Amino acid sequence: MVATRNNLSQRIERVPIGESIGSTFQSWMGDGLPIHRGDIFHTMNRLRKLKLNKRALEVMEWVIRERPYRPKELDYSYLVEFTSKLHGISQAESLFSRIPSEFQNELLYNNLILGCLDRGLIRLSLAYMKKMRELDHPISYLVFNHLIILHSSPSRKKFIPKILTQMKADKVTPHVSTFNILLKIEANQHNIEGLLKVFGDMKRAKVEPNEVSYCILANAHAVARLYTVCETYIEAIEKSATGQNWSTLDILVILYGYLGKRNDLERTWGVILDLSHVRSKSYVLAIEAFGRIGDLCRAEELWSAMKSRNSLKSNEQFNSLIAVYCRHGHITKATALYKEMEKSGCKPNAITYRHLALGCLRAGLIKEAIKTLQLGMDMETSIKVKRSTPWLETTLSIIEIFADNGDVENAEKLFEELKKANYTRYTFVYNALIKAYVKGKVYDPNLLKRMILGGARPDSESYSLLKVIDQFRT
Repeated sequence: MVATRNNLSQRIERVPIGESIGSTFQSWMGDGLPIHRGDIFHTMNRLRKLKLNKRALEVMEWVIRERPYRPKELDYSYLVEFTSKLHGISQAESLFSRIPSEFQNELLYNNLILGCLDRGLIRLSLAYMKKMRELDHPISYLVFNHLIILHSSPSRKKFIPKILTQMKADKVTPHVSTFNILLKIEANQHNIEGLLKVFGDMKRAKVEPNEVSYCILANAHAVARLYTVCETYIEAIEKSATGQNWSTLDILVILYGYLGKRNDLERTWGVILDLSHVRSKSYVLAIEAFGRIGDLCRAEELWSAMKSRNSLKSNEQFNSLIAVYCRHGHITKATALYKEMEKSGCKPNAITYRHLALGCLRAGLIKEAIKTLQLGMDMETSIKVKRSTPWLETTLSIIEIFADNGDVENAEKLFEELKKANYTRYTFVYNALIKAYVKGKVYDPNLLKRMILGGARPDSESYSLLKVIDQFRT
C-alpha cells in the first residue's frame, strides 16, 4: 500500500460517529505507515470542508497528546480553532493561555479572533486585535473580511468604511475575497452604482478579479436587466474560470437562462453532467433556466431525470417545475404537480403558493390568485427567501398583472415587500407600480418623489406614465 495523505484522510472520515479515532491511527501505523505533518494538515482541511468539527478536534487532540511529530504553531492553531467551534470562546481562551509561549503568535491570535467573530463577539475580537498591535503581530485579512460580513446588513453597513480605514492603518492588503464580499453586499442591496464603485476601488488597488468577482458582477447586471453589460462579464467568467467549479457552472446556467442563450445553456449543462457528482440544486437551476427561455419540454425532461436520479425529497425540487408552469400560465399542470408534491410528503411552502398565485393570474383566475397569494402570505417566510431573486422576480410579475388590471391596492401591498428588499431601486420596478395607477386612473402627486427618494432614477417611460396620471387630477 502506498502511503498518501488522501488515504489517511479517507480512513479518518470513514470512522463511525461516536467511535474513537485512536484505533484508526494505530491501524495506520501498524501497517508500517508514518504520520507526517502534511497528512494531518490535509486531513484537517478535508474535515473543515465537510464541517466535521468534532472529528477535527479529536484528530488535533490526538496529535498534541501522542506527538507523531513535534507540534508547531499551525497544529496549535487548529486546536484553538476547533475548540472554539465546539466548546466556545471561554474554553478556547483557556486553552490559548496554556499553549507554550513560543507558539502564541499571530496565527493563534488570528484564529482566536476568528472564533470570537464566528460567535458575533465583536468587542472581544477588537480587544484581541488591539493586543496583536501591541505585540506587533500582523492581523489577517480574514479577520477584516469577517468584520465586514458582520456589518453587511443595511443598518450596520455605515461602519464598513471605518473597518476598511482600520485595515489600511494596520497595513493589511485587501485580498480578492475582501472585494468579493464588498461586491456581494452591494449586489444584495441592488445597488449597481455602489457595485461599480467597489469594482473601481478593486482596480485601483491592483487586485485582480477572479471568477467569483465576475459572477457577482454578471448576476447583478442580469437581475437589473442590463443584459449587454451582463454579457461582457460572462465572457470574463468563461476566461477566468479555473477548472470545473460547480458553483461557477451553476451561475452560468442562471445567466444563460436570463440571456435566452439556449446553445450556451446546453453546453454548460453538458459540462455539469460530466462532473463526478451532479447536485439536485444544479438540476433545479437548469429547470428554471430552460423554463425562463420558454423551453418547457426540456425543463420537463430535466425534472424527470432529477426525479429518477435523485428522487424528489424537497419542496425546492417540486417548486422548480411549478415555477416554470406558472410563469407560462399552465395552471393545470402546475396544480397537478402541486398535488403530487403533497402526496410525496413534501409540504408546499410560501414559495409554492407565490408561484401558484402567478399561475392563476396568468390564466385569468383573479379570485383564485388572490386567495392563493394570501395562503402563502399567512405562512412564516424567512428574510433570506423574501430577499432572494426568484421571490422578488415572481412578486414583480404578480404586480405587473395587478397593474394591467388597474388594481392599485394589491400592487401597492406587494410593492412594500420589494421596497424592504431594496429591489425598488430599479426603475422598471417603480414603472410597474406607476402603470397600476395609470390603468386604475388614480391620481397620486407623490409618485415621482417616492421614486427618487427610493433610489430609482426616472426614465422616459416613467415621465410618460406620470404625465398620463396628471390627467386624472380633479
